[in-house]
Amino acid sequence: MNKERTVTSGGKTVHLTGNVVKVGDKAPDFTAIGLDMQPKKLSDFSGKVIILSSVPSLDTGICDMETRRFNEIAGSLGNDVVILTVSVDLPFAQKRWCGATGADKVVLLSDYRDGDFGGKFGMSIKENHLLARNIFIIDKAGVVRYQQLVPEIGQEPDYDAVVNATKKLLS
Repeated sequence: MNKERTVTSGGKTVHLTGNVVKVGDKAPDFTAIGLDMQPKKLSDFSGKVIILSSVPSLDTGICDMETRRFNEIAGSLGNDVVILTVSVDLPFAQKRWCGATGADKVVLLSDYRDGDFGGKFGMSIKENHLLARNIFIIDKAGVVRYQQLVPEIGQEPDYDAVVNATKKLLS
């Protein structure tokens, strides 16, 4: 389903384009670029619970804090969980960010090339081609079990809700 939705960025309304993915939907497979400049698919991580976080840019304070926090959280959830963070930052910038922050548990993916993630998950911001701040949790069978679209891009997500929803899928 293709439906335009809105969130705010600095208090101004921005429009999200692409397919709307809801809880209960099969997560659409997408291709993004890894730090090694090679294509990575969502299906490459099948068989694990996936926390899929989209952020506008790691070069902003909130995105930096969020991704650092998820890197810390990743260490406590075990080997059955993978945390993917998708942005439109170039892989070179993402790799530099990982080196500067010591982030080694989240998997960073870049949607810069063709916006496959943004379009298939409805997270592409029409006004600036960045991604909205959103969390999807996908179960081991590839079904979306949780979504948290952050209504103001300049705010952090509810980490406790994400961790609790993830732990429910592991029990």
